[in-house]
Amino acid sequence: MEISRVPLANLILEGRQRRLAPTDKQVWSLNLDQIESGSGRILERVMTTLEELGPSTYAFEAGMVLYSKLRPYLNKVVVADRDGFATTELVPLRVDPEKVFPAYLAYYLRSAKFLAFANTVVAGAKMPRMVMSEFWRHEAPIPSLAEQRRIAGILDKVDLLRVKRREALAYLDSLAQSIYLEMFGDPVTNPKGWPDLTLGGVVSDMQYGPRFHNEVYVENGTRIVRITDLDDLGNLDFDSMPKLAVDDEAIDQYALQAGDVIFARTGATVGKCSLIKKDVPQCIAGAYFIRMRFRECLLPEYAFAVLMTKSVKSIVTAQSRQAAQQNFSGPGLRRLPMPTPPLTLQEKFSERITEIQSQRVKYQASFNAIDSLFATLQDRAFRGEL
Repeated sequence: MEISRVPLANLILEGRQRRLAPTDKQVWSLNLDQIESGSGRILERVMTTLEELGPSTYAFEAGMVLYSKLRPYLNKVVVADRDGFATTELVPLRVDPEKVFPAYLAYYLRSAKFLAFANTVVAGAKMPRMVMSEFWRHEAPIPSLAEQRRIAGILDKVDLLRVKRREALAYLDSLAQSIYLEMFGDPVTNPKGWPDLTLGGVVSDMQYGPRFHNEVYVENGTRIVRITDLDDLGNLDFDSMPKLAVDDEAIDQYALQAGDVIFARTGATVGKCSLIKKDVPQCIAGAYFIRMRFRECLLPEYAFAVLMTKSVKSIVTAQSRQAAQQNFSGPGLRRLPMPTPPLTLQEKFSERITEIQSQRVKYQASFNAIDSLFATLQDRAFRGEL
């Protein structure tokens, strides 16, 4: 199939900024945090009033494609399903309906091909932004409108499968906390009256991660866990971790073991934590983590669940903000509540969590397969082979 290549600037209509008509109704206020990377899914729809909108916003209309020029590697592109107001970090694209179908363009802007291009045309080190002159010059593959709709329809169906698998994974991730609260109650209020210990009373060893200086990344080395490799649910992305040539002495001292819990102690991600499971690749938690091991009276699965509760996270957030830079070090960590039920009850909890994790592994494998299929279809579609 023959596909024309058209500069993005030629696909977009110029439109005047909409005037802000006085209203006491709630309006949709969209920022980057509310857009899921790589999918365009809206994670949260925040409603506010015109008076509460920040100064760096603009009005957009349903059907517009909104492209994030800030940190383009995060791959945040959405087709607006209703009118609203957005941060100026989102570029509004009013497509020419005679040339391009909005969903097709959004899929292309989220594709691996365009993402690779976007990462080469950014300015700024700490807050990289797309160089928009290069964006407008970029030539997108544009088949007929009928073909665009057909391609978008195929990708929509596979993307829906990705959404369903993602929702199943999210449910399994939330289930652990539900089971914890059902069995033990809130750890801060401790309504079931378990022995009221602190984390410092049950930790057998607490260690700050090592700080590496100017080491060169290598292909075959020891993975170093960074804050960015850890998500809000405690899952680690081992594939993205850099590898360093670490000597045997450092490995003996710092290598993570099954049952270790690591805790992010500083920065905007303070309070994130992860439980190290069996059969993980050899890795070391970096300088911004505290690694914990526990006495025999406390199972790591139980300790991790306590640290993941909303009430304990609220303590961490409140106390860490008292410093100039968010920080929650060893002494604060030791003072966190850690009510300690009988070991037999903790073991029952651990068994239920193990069952959930087993299901999660299966769902994750299914999601990965569908995600791979989606990427293949995207690549074929924009090469005219779908």
